[in-house]
Amino acid sequence: MKSPLLSLPGAVPAEGRDEGVAAHYGDLFREQRALADGSGLVDLSHRAVVTVTGSDRLAWLHLLLTQHVSELAPGQATEALILTAHGHIEHALYLVDDGETVWMHAEPGTQGDLVAYLESMKFFYRVEVADRTADFAVVYLPAGSIAEVPDGVTVRETAYGRDLFLPRADLEAYAAAHGPVAGILAYEALRVEAHRPRLGFETDHRTIPHELGWIGTAVHLQKGCYRGQETVARVQNLGKPPRRLVFLHLDGSEVVLPGHGTPVRLAADGAEGRQLGFITTSARHHELGPIALALVKRNVAVDAELLAGDTAAAQETVVEP
Repeated sequence: MKSPLLSLPGAVPAEGRDEGVAAHYGDLFREQRALADGSGLVDLSHRAVVTVTGSDRLAWLHLLLTQHVSELAPGQATEALILTAHGHIEHALYLVDDGETVWMHAEPGTQGDLVAYLESMKFFYRVEVADRTADFAVVYLPAGSIAEVPDGVTVRETAYGRDLFLPRADLEAYAAAHGPVAGILAYEALRVEAHRPRLGFETDHRTIPHELGWIGTAVHLQKGCYRGQETVARVQNLGKPPRRLVFLHLDGSEVVLPGHGTPVRLAADGAEGRQLGFITTSARHHELGPIALALVKRNVAVDAELLAGDTAAAQETVVEP
C-alpha cells in the first residue's frame, strides 16, 4: 500500500521490500539523529497488520508460536516466530495483547500467507483471525519520545520504542502533529546498530533461530510443543548452529555500500577467496559510518578481518560461535 506520507516535501520512495513508504525525506543523517534523540516518527504503514480475537486466542497462539504467550499480560510486548516443520523461520511477528485482541505486525506483503496458515490451524478453538492491513498503519515512535498516543490506539512498547497500530485514516494528521517524519533508511540504520535481525534480510530459506540470536527474545526454550521445536531443542542441547550473525564496521572510503547477498570472505584470501557468508543488511550510520550485518559460517574466527565484496570489514560478535 502506498503511504500518503510520500507526498511530504523531500520524500524519496523506498524500493524492494519496503516499497510504499519513504526511504528518506532528504537528509538521512538528520533523520537518524532525530530518532536517536527520541524525536520524530517513522512511517511503517507498509507492514502487515493481523489481529486475533476470541477467548482462546492466547492459549491457541501459544501452541503455534515459538514464544510463551498463554499468560501474556495486556500491554506486554513480545516477539515470536512461526517455523517450518524443519525449524526454518517462516514468519517473524511483533505482538501485543490489549485485553481483548492480539495485535501483530509482520513483514510487508506476508499477511496473506500468515492469515491462511492461522486459519488452517483454528480447528475447534474460539478464535477469529483478521487481516487489518487496509485499516491500520504501524507508526514507530523512538525510545524517549514524548509524543501523545490517541485514545483507543493500541501500543506495543519495547526498549527500542513504541509501535502504534494507528487507524490508517489518521496517519497524515498524526504525522503532521508529531513529526518530523524519518524514512525507513534511518530506522534500518538504527536497527543494524542494535544488531536486530529482520525476516527476509537476515534470513534465507534455511535460517534457524539460533543463528540470529532470536533465542530468548522470540523463542522460549521452556514452553510446550510447536512446529519446528525439535530442531530448536536439538541445536540447543546437542550442537551449534551452522552459521552466526555478525556486525561489521565497513571501510568508509568506499562510495557504494555492499548490498544484500554480497559475498563475505577472509581478507587474507582476497576477493577470489572462498565465500564464508553474505551481507544481510548494510547502512550508513550518523556516528559509526558504514555498517552492516552479515551471516557467516560458525567457525569463522571472531577476530578475523573480512572482505564484503571488495570492502574491508572488521567484525563484532553478535552470536557466539
